[in-house]
Amino acid sequence: MILEVAILYIKPGLYSEFETDFKKAGQYIRSIPGYRHHSLQKCLENVDKYILLVEWDKLEDHTVGFRQSDVYLHWKELLHHYYDPFPVVEHFKEIEL
Repeated sequence: MILEVAILYIKPGLYSEFETDFKKAGQYIRSIPGYRHHSLQKCLENVDKYILLVEWDKLEDHTVGFRQSDVYLHWKELLHHYYDPFPVVEHFKEIEL
C-alpha cells in the first residue's frame, strides 16, 4: 500500500466552499482502480490548512491511473483554484519493523 500525503493551504476565507467541493470531488478519486481510501483533516491551529491522505494499492494507481485520467480533469476543475500555494504531493510506503 502507498500513502499519498499533501498539505493543502486554502486561500483565506474559502475553506467552507473548499470543503463542499471536496466532498463532491470524492466521487472522482473513488472511481480509480487501485484507490483504497482517502481522508481530509483540518488543522486546528490554522483554519485554512488541511492534510489530504490517500491510500493506493501502488504508486502508479495515483501517478498514472488517476492523474492521467479524464476524471482528474474534473477533480482539478473543482479543487485546484483553492490552493495557495499549490501543494507538494509525496508518497510513502510503510516499512516493516
